[in-house]
Amino acid sequence: MAFPHRLDAPELPDFSMLKRLARDQLIYLLEQQHEVDKLYKVENKPAVSSSEQLCFLVRPRIKNMRYVASLVNADKLAGRTRKYKVIFSPQKFHACEMVLEEEGVYGDVSCDEWAFSLLPLDVDLLSMELPEFFRDYFLEGDQRWINTVAQALHLLSTLYGPFPNCYGIGRCAKMSYELWRTLEEEEDGETKGRRPEIGHIFLLDRDVDFVTALCSQVVYEGLVDDTFRIKCGSVDFGPEVTSSDRSLKVLLNAEDKVFNEIRNEHFSNVFGFLSQKARNLQAQYDRRRGMDIKQMKNFVSQELKGLKQEHRLLSVHIGACESIMKKKTKQDFQELIKTEHALLEGFNIRESTSYIEEHIDRQVSPIESLRLMCLLSITENGLIPKDYRSLKTQYLQSYGPEHLLTFSNLRRAGLLTEQAPGDTLTAVESKVSKLVTDKAAGKITDAFSSLAKRSNFRAISKKLNLIPRVDGEYDLKVPRDMAYVFSGAYVPLSCRVIEQVLERRSWQGLDEVLRLLNCSELAFTDMTKEDKASSESLRLILVVFLGGCTFSEISALRFLGREKGYRFIFLTTAVTNSARLMEAMSEVKA
Repeated sequence: MAFPHRLDAPELPDFSMLKRLARDQLIYLLEQQHEVDKLYKVENKPAVSSSEQLCFLVRPRIKNMRYVASLVNADKLAGRTRKYKVIFSPQKFHACEMVLEEEGVYGDVSCDEWAFSLLPLDVDLLSMELPEFFRDYFLEGDQRWINTVAQALHLLSTLYGPFPNCYGIGRCAKMSYELWRTLEEEEDGETKGRRPEIGHIFLLDRDVDFVTALCSQVVYEGLVDDTFRIKCGSVDFGPEVTSSDRSLKVLLNAEDKVFNEIRNEHFSNVFGFLSQKARNLQAQYDRRRGMDIKQMKNFVSQELKGLKQEHRLLSVHIGACESIMKKKTKQDFQELIKTEHALLEGFNIRESTSYIEEHIDRQVSPIESLRLMCLLSITENGLIPKDYRSLKTQYLQSYGPEHLLTFSNLRRAGLLTEQAPGDTLTAVESKVSKLVTDKAAGKITDAFSSLAKRSNFRAISKKLNLIPRVDGEYDLKVPRDMAYVFSGAYVPLSCRVIEQVLERRSWQGLDEVLRLLNCSELAFTDMTKEDKASSESLRLILVVFLGGCTFSEISALRFLGREKGYRFIFLTTAVTNSARLMEAMSEVKA
């Protein structure tokens, strides 16, 4: 089935309902504890109150439980009597209760759960705000968040109707889908008879495409994230951006009209747009000169406030662009991008390796050096033993031996591997991995699959045409495909896979791609009757990234949606980038 071409984009569902539901549930939990005087947020570690009762709103993390236990025990030592309530969000884990029991305070604390798993960051972006998901699942093999994902999908299908077409790829995607379907069957009545508002859902594991996440971002929103770190949809711009002695927190979403027009643009186009915007704004201000009193009154009451707000946002984004330019010029960004493109295309590998060695020797950044080594490893299907040992030795000598465990983590996750003779599993490992297929032994299977994890990037790139062949220079002002998000050098693998599956409405014809991705048994399609789905809903696609997605992927799929008449909605465990990916794997905390 071909895509409809350049149709008007369908309307997005209203996700404000998710916020209202979460707020109402929290109010209900707090009303149960109606005499609570103070709500504690453990991460902020506030001073201990003298109130009679305390309520802790926490993520289900061991360190948080130890902090709560230390407060309770300190009260006991001081002879202070209180009641304590712990509200876990988004889910309560038995391991957290076990810690409270080990610390001897379980009987003093009542526990509850606030299922706030979906945070709308923008009109088309939902985040679970679980940055730990990536490390927990893809490194540790911890499957505790699978239920949270399944519950989130169940909530969406309850609120917005069933999804007629489901696709997915990856072990985590398959487990999440199966658990979600189990929840749907248990509560079948909730979505029965509902008209679907979203026609397609696509679940994708982060380890299907590490390459895209490891590349430097060059769309404006991605560069802002790489440079300033966007957190929960907002960013703190320092004095170097605001041109004052104070920082400014800015909400980055579609309500910021200036940002909304440049967020998906290649950075090379942004300055031109902002300059034109500044001229247009000045022209609107200049209209005041020929106005009479009545016109001036209307201008002040109706337009002036909006113009001042737009002027303020414009100056903030111009300041951000100038700051990014200064930092990237200092880091020799062009040379870095050139090296990345060479790795993606498979050219000048020896020169690229020398660049990485120089990067390490100059001690530019431990995270950046790791990222480049991982990109080299994945694009080359593992490093040859000599290069692996050499780069590892230089890195440890340059940044310190405390990074040794980080290399072990990267190897286990398949991010930084050494080529082995034959590049295959041993006969024994192959036999065992075939025998171990039941869900109960999933961690063992994961352990063997990580040993075998090879990217096959070159073959996949050729099969899916990820490296565009362009005569002359790629036109970034009028992009022709999704490759513009990486300066025309590379189409994100994750986005290309989604495009191909949606075109075919199945995985049919992609058998070789699945084999190269090591996902032959981990891709699924579930298509139900579409007679209840409107043509409008069938052009809405929910893409679920398990392990995080980047702003580059979001921009690429928004472009695809504009070209093909689709509208993409994004649900991610957290927004990520190359630095966050490396930090999740690192055993050395900054």
